Amino acid sequence: MRVKNLSEVSFETLVDCFLEAFDNYYVQMPVDRAYYRKRWKAAKVDFKCSYGMFDGDLLVGFIIHAIDQRQGKCTAFNTGTGVLPKYRGQGIVKSIYNYAFNDLAEKGIEKSTLEVLSINDRAISLYKAIGFKVCKTYRCFNGTIALDFSSPYELREIELANVDWSQLPNQQCYSWDNQKESIVRGSYRFFEVIYNEKPESFFIINPDLNYLAQFDIFMENTLGWNRLFGAIQEISPTIRINNIDERLKDKVNQVISFGLKNTVDQFEMELNIEEGKTA
Repeated sequence: MRVKNLSEVSFETLVDCFLEAFDNYYVQMPVDRAYYRKRWKAAKVDFKCSYGMFDGDLLVGFIIHAIDQRQGKCTAFNTGTGVLPKYRGQGIVKSIYNYAFNDLAEKGIEKSTLEVLSINDRAISLYKAIGFKVCKTYRCFNGTIALDFSSPYELREIELANVDWSQLPNQQCYSWDNQKESIVRGSYRFFEVIYNEKPESFFIINPDLNYLAQFDIFMENTLGWNRLFGAIQEISPTIRINNIDERLKDKVNQVISFGLKNTVDQFEMELNIEEGKTA
């Protein structure tokens, strides 16, 4: 078996391998192929910096990397790792990373990050053995907003190109797919909630997927949270939220108070690529 990048692998072949590798996973993965095409494009996946293990011509394992300048460093974000069931237990992920770190370092990429379910002990142990360390813990939610509240507000939509991201709170707390660099490449809409003629809160949503990528209030205010979730409910009563940084305790508590259920938690892990290189 040998490792090489995925630049010559067809999209169909890669998705076939991805879905087989994630069959019977902890959470149900989408099966719509268009979803992966859009998600990987928004994330900035680079198949020349993504790698697979091949048994002859058969793709049996993979690490799919998005590449971008994030928070001051050129970073490779692992947006999907998988191995076909009958090839597990052979050290394939470690072998792919051994190859990848050297190749990524030659291309000037400084940092490697990934997300892993907090209940996936086997994967966490593997990543720690490779050298990754946990840097953040995220909580994920979904459900129908439960809100029995009425207060006047104005809902104003702003084109993403006109958003002043420097004015939005807690931008450093969002995960890769929810950061501005990914959002501007996706199918998102930006809304401000106006109260007393001033912006009080905001949210960014993909209504087609009921997916809430970002949301926050500009000043702590319980009634402001109520107006924010009333506005979100106006656009999409049922929502899905991935990766709220657990350090934002009030935000987490507010989400729970509106009836959304904590489905799974995730760790973000990181590694400086120079530390992961092999001789």
